[in-house]
Amino acid sequence: MNIEILGHGLEGQAVEAYFKTHSSETDPNHFTFFDHFEDHQIPDFHLENFDLVFRSPSVHPQFVLKPEERGKSKNWTSITNYFFKHCKAPIIGVTGTKGKGTTCSIITNLLRQFPEHFNNIHLVGNIGTPAILELDQITEKDLVVYEMSSFQCWDLQASPHVAVVLRIEPDHLDRHRGFEDYLAAKLNIVKYQTASDYCIYYNNNNDSIMIGQKSAGQKSTYPITTHQPEFKTLLDHLKIPGEHNRENAEAAILAVLDILNLSLDELFDDKNQTIYQKIAHGLATFVGLPHRIQFVRELNNVRYYDDNYSSAFPAADVAIKAFEDFPTILIAGGKDRHLDLTAMKERFFSAKNLKKIILIGETRFMLSEGEDPNKFILADSLEDAMEYAKNYAEKYAADLESNYDLCIPSTPEALSNQTAKPVIVLMSPGAASFDMFKDFSDRGNQFQQIVNAF
Repeated sequence: MNIEILGHGLEGQAVEAYFKTHSSETDPNHFTFFDHFEDHQIPDFHLENFDLVFRSPSVHPQFVLKPEERGKSKNWTSITNYFFKHCKAPIIGVTGTKGKGTTCSIITNLLRQFPEHFNNIHLVGNIGTPAILELDQITEKDLVVYEMSSFQCWDLQASPHVAVVLRIEPDHLDRHRGFEDYLAAKLNIVKYQTASDYCIYYNNNNDSIMIGQKSAGQKSTYPITTHQPEFKTLLDHLKIPGEHNRENAEAAILAVLDILNLSLDELFDDKNQTIYQKIAHGLATFVGLPHRIQFVRELNNVRYYDDNYSSAFPAADVAIKAFEDFPTILIAGGKDRHLDLTAMKERFFSAKNLKKIILIGETRFMLSEGEDPNKFILADSLEDAMEYAKNYAEKYAADLESNYDLCIPSTPEALSNQTAKPVIVLMSPGAASFDMFKDFSDRGNQFQQIVNAF
């Protein structure tokens, strides 16, 4: 079989690896790769000459097939569509602008408290293993948790059994043909749901509401306003900081309840105390994800947090809110993706907890234009930014010594109930990393290396 792969990144390589294991001596698979090309060049590749053509997530489908042809072509598919078609287990799909990885990970940790219900929980997609590499291991008695970006939803021809729609904000507009194209991609996660499916959506965002209400499945929303204070007590088992993470946990709990076929009323019924305790334990044992408001180190009364997964303003905004009661030095900025930075600027320079803003990357000049020079520092490198942040934070902490009890808890778990007020150095760029780094993880790893070398 002649297989064409459009894009030979992580997922494209996964397709190659999968089909190599499914090749035979009598019927070997042959691969052709098109990589590092412009979308408009795709028609020149004569895709009709291949038995099977895979679109990698970053390749816009409109350049592969016309809209009326999608889903009808015998030889063309996306990696995500292939997985949905051949997956034997129910799928929980999570989409949104930010919070997908954390929500998927909380769902997975909660579900793993119920081994009597499922043989294995497979975490796939952007957060886990490329989905196609898990196909051979998935059985009918398993469950799949799939983090789904807009690129994976672009031309989706099936919907998950449980769809979770988090907050929707403009993002990836350098690849999408405007915000409407981005929304249309996200909408596919519920487009093919039936009455036997479930949809959970964020009810404080108009676009999330619009998508959620399009589902034909059974609907529930969060943040949850019922069952107080019982639900608050349950969420208090979550140890990672930030109101946004409590909201992610709410969505995760609702997804798990849908899979278990339980309502909130039943969760808080005394006869289901064992289930309640398992969910509480799953929340308490969740340690968070790398580069998502990750505690790195405490030094000289300064606590350093790595939030380098933050590649857009909404993510930086929630990180700032997570530390709104603490004096904070923010490191932000990165690649210019031609987004409107007005809201970001207003937030950065009005947040009362931000005592100094250190700006890096292509957006540093746009973010600082017209602002009070006493409030920001422009840095040409991460090393310079970190030196500025360390010196300013330690001086600020020293100035506070007469006003605060500096017996700072030694664990991030104690952050929510402490009485001391450490100074926070938070790197939450609110921008992509590709102007200065390989990716967000490279950016975060370099941040941590510098902090640990202090």
